[in-house]
Amino acid sequence: MEKLKILVVDDENRMRKLVKDFLVRNNYEVLEAENGEQAVDIFFENKGIALIILDIMMPKMDGWQVCKEIRQYSDVPIIMLTARGDEKDELLGFELGVDEYISKPFSPKILVARVEAVLRRTSGGDDEVISIGGIVLDKAAHEVKIDDNIIDLSFKEFELLTYFVKNKGVALSREKILNNVWNYDYFGDARTIDTHVKKLRNKMGDKGKYIKTIWGLGYKFEVD
Repeated sequence: MEKLKILVVDDENRMRKLVKDFLVRNNYEVLEAENGEQAVDIFFENKGIALIILDIMMPKMDGWQVCKEIRQYSDVPIIMLTARGDEKDELLGFELGVDEYISKPFSPKILVARVEAVLRRTSGGDDEVISIGGIVLDKAAHEVKIDDNIIDLSFKEFELLTYFVKNKGVALSREKILNNVWNYDYFGDARTIDTHVKKLRNKMGDKGKYIKTIWGLGYKFEVD
């Protein structure tokens, strides 16, 4: 079986080696970049990259810029590494389409577990097409159509809508949404969810009304 390729981007050689060693031990192929510009070049030269582990603070081009550049062309899963513990950074990361967010220092074993969880969640094994209330959601194509028009969703917005649709009629707390869509216990600000829901509703136009707010709890997807 072909090994999955992971791009590790960090200007600290010691950090790259630590992460690479653990990933190689777990049967992944690892590509390395020491700055943002190099990361972008390597990503577009190697079309088979399955996931990116990306540091924020780097010379030439920081992690935010790298993420913005790649997100214009690809929904490849991104795990962001940072020495900061600021919730604003975390919220910005999710807004840019980051799938996971890990603060340094971290356990390499936990990082590998997060990598495996993200890859499981984003693998193309689910080829289901769901049609509901004028919305057609194609998991394999990673595409959403509303009234036959394709709408442009970020990776996380697509995952969020999929989760809502699959749990139609169920009251979902913010904690439950975070744990299932982001796939880990999140101790930051619940505005992460509210920000994504607001953007998703706007993109869905009239169908945005299907995502109903349950005050004091979270949300429910319900077709009138």
